[in-house]
Amino acid sequence: MQGSPIRGIGPLMATLGLCTAVGCGTPEREAKTLMDQVSDNGTLFLPTEALEAAPPHNAPPGMVWIPGGTFSMGADAGCEGLCARPGTTPDALPVHRVSLRGFWLDATEVTNDQFAAFVEATGYRTIAEIAPTREQFPTAPEENLRAGSVVFTPPDGPVALDDHYQWWNYVHGANWRHPQGPGSSIAGKGRHPVVHVAYPDAEAYAQWAGKRLPTEAEWEFAARGGMAGRRYTWGDTLKPGGRWMANIHQGRFPMEDTAEDGHAGTAPVASYPANAYGLYDMAGNVWEWCSDLYRHDHYRQRTADGSPVHDPQGPADALDPMEPGVRKRVQRGGSFLCTEQYCTRYLLGTRGKHEETSGSDHVGFRCAMDINDNN
Repeated sequence: MQGSPIRGIGPLMATLGLCTAVGCGTPEREAKTLMDQVSDNGTLFLPTEALEAAPPHNAPPGMVWIPGGTFSMGADAGCEGLCARPGTTPDALPVHRVSLRGFWLDATEVTNDQFAAFVEATGYRTIAEIAPTREQFPTAPEENLRAGSVVFTPPDGPVALDDHYQWWNYVHGANWRHPQGPGSSIAGKGRHPVVHVAYPDAEAYAQWAGKRLPTEAEWEFAARGGMAGRRYTWGDTLKPGGRWMANIHQGRFPMEDTAEDGHAGTAPVASYPANAYGLYDMAGNVWEWCSDLYRHDHYRQRTADGSPVHDPQGPADALDPMEPGVRKRVQRGGSFLCTEQYCTRYLLGTRGKHEETSGSDHVGFRCAMDINDNN
């Protein structure tokens, strides 16, 4: 149902179903060794070959230098079957070699305080703050032609996990200032990641800041932190030494979040350890927009002739067989809702997809900057 109308308001399965076909792992099961991690075409995760690590100039405020290099991109086929819901790796195979130039990347997800500064300076209104029109949604009920966004609303008791409408609702008045709808606010949450941002909203912020959104390849290279074939941004074990390393879901999904990791819902950025490149929250907390359009078969297309892939920018068009005709962008990293019961998109290499004009309360972003740009 990705991209189908929720109560007549717009394409949302990428919002609602971000965790339907995902990589999963359990706290008890550790990853395979590097040499055991093989894609469906027999390609091993080869070592990452990083370029010269020294940055070309002083870091722009809040950003870190990602040196670039050549790495193995994609998801381990062994992830398939490790989750309660299958479908982990088909769109993230084959594992293939990609070469990138160095770039700058925000150390954290963009926060409410940062986004508020952008809005104050420009007067920008997000898509969630603008009422949809009859022209955009000719079949929508009149009561749904009101501004709003999608909010995670846990049910009162256990539910089957084959109908995401049981825990997602389109809420009138929900937006980045009011994450759960009217009556909610971001007061005291200036360091939390901004949410309810659609792709054009994230792009507008990036342009204002003199930056851009990262490509999917840049995002994965940065998240891996120079390591090859690891399950997580920090290594091979979900909870090394019993310590939670990311803001993900504990408890019975979707009815209960026990907040065993210290946070229910979003967490302030940098609440968990950084990866080897000094990046925070590259797993969990909120999904992050990438600039690439989403195609389920793109990795297979771009590796068909066996040539090396250099600085890939994504496909020329979008295609998700589950929602043909719906224009989607790639998202990475998973969110505070990811769990082995339903989704574990905090696993490196796995991919998310989202209709580009929709947002929700578990979607945010971070920005990149080219090597020659410096504010």
